[in-house]
Amino acid sequence: MTTERQIVIDTGVLISAALIEEGKPHAAVFYVLEHESLLASSATFNELETRLRRPKFQRYLQPEKREAYLTFIRERSRFIPITETITACRDPKDDKFLELAVSGQAAMIIASDNDLLVLYPFRGIPILKPAAFLDTVAL
Repeated sequence: MTTERQIVIDTGVLISAALIEEGKPHAAVFYVLEHESLLASSATFNELETRLRRPKFQRYLQPEKREAYLTFIRERSRFIPITETITACRDPKDDKFLELAVSGQAAMIIASDNDLLVLYPFRGIPILKPAAFLDTVAL
């Protein structure tokens, strides 16, 4: 019997997964949703909702599909209360992913944001691009 790992996925990867079904971000997100435990916080999910609802994405993702994706992600995420404030990222807006990873005892962060990737590893938590994550699970 295997134990699900706790995984944090940054907003950029989640948006890419919604927009491009053939890409590595999509494969990584849906692997996590099937085999692992996706962690979220109110701050990380709020950022996903806010960004995905921007007008620039309307031509790529119809409103009903966008809302269905957000509901799908929300229902399959494990929401974690943040127990520690972290100020380690060169982009302070990305500290919320580090806070989530630490608070949720994440096994890994999947990110496309270089401001997070340069911190590899953060307090022993690997930070991987979607393709590198997929290499670890040998799809």
